[in-house]
Amino acid sequence: MRKRNNVHVIDAIRPDVPVLVYAHGFGCSQHMWRHITPAFEGKCHQVLFDYVGCGQSDLAAFDPVKYASLKGYVQDVLDVCDTLGIERGVNFVGHSVSASVGLLASIERPTLFDRLILVGPSPCYLNHAPDYFGGFERKDLDGLLDLMDQNFMGWSSYLAPIVAGAPQADSLGGELSESFCSTDPTMARIFAQATFFADSREDLPRVTRPSLILQHGKDALAPLSVGEYMHKKLRGSTLEVLDVTGHCAHMSHPHLVTAAMQRYLSLT
Repeated sequence: MRKRNNVHVIDAIRPDVPVLVYAHGFGCSQHMWRHITPAFEGKCHQVLFDYVGCGQSDLAAFDPVKYASLKGYVQDVLDVCDTLGIERGVNFVGHSVSASVGLLASIERPTLFDRLILVGPSPCYLNHAPDYFGGFERKDLDGLLDLMDQNFMGWSSYLAPIVAGAPQADSLGGELSESFCSTDPTMARIFAQATFFADSREDLPRVTRPSLILQHGKDALAPLSVGEYMHKKLRGSTLEVLDVTGHCAHMSHPHLVTAAMQRYLSLT
């Protein structure tokens, strides 16, 4: 599993030190956490990995049926922890769709997790009027996937600056576009479908572990109403709105994310 998911551990795992497991978002890899991990070196054991089909994972292990739903990515998280012999105490840090993956994993195995830190989460990207505003109409997401099918490079160039947000659309957008383009198009298409059409709203009340919701102030992919909705549905949750434009605060404003994590984990 270490090779399959390109698992890396910062500091050896011991029972007396908190464990942080980082899970990247769609089209990304563990490399996106590089601005966060230095703040926790010597204080926590940190586990980084790539979902199968992403980053430096073993692409030969990709199963299009398994990874067509979030369950496949949930299993990756559980497999990584099992491979490392981690049985409890995981502080899960998930960006974007990985927030939902972490929530679902905590439902499946609540004793494994301590707390969940959710960066830019969304349980459902689709609007369901009048009770839920996820940010997109069905035709918008269908169009995005059609563009992906027709012009993968063009799709990457279009989506990356939206995800990055102003004013870092050029610098961060370039890195994101490169990451999107480096992913196998077929695997990326399957992950995109699983991401954008997932609906985990009914699962939120089943989560028993406490969570920190780090909401971006201006996020084209997950509007403020989504963070407020999750805070209302997740028992024991804390909502913190970051003064950030875009969907990747851990990359664009890592100092804000590390500070929020340190406060939440009492590591200041």
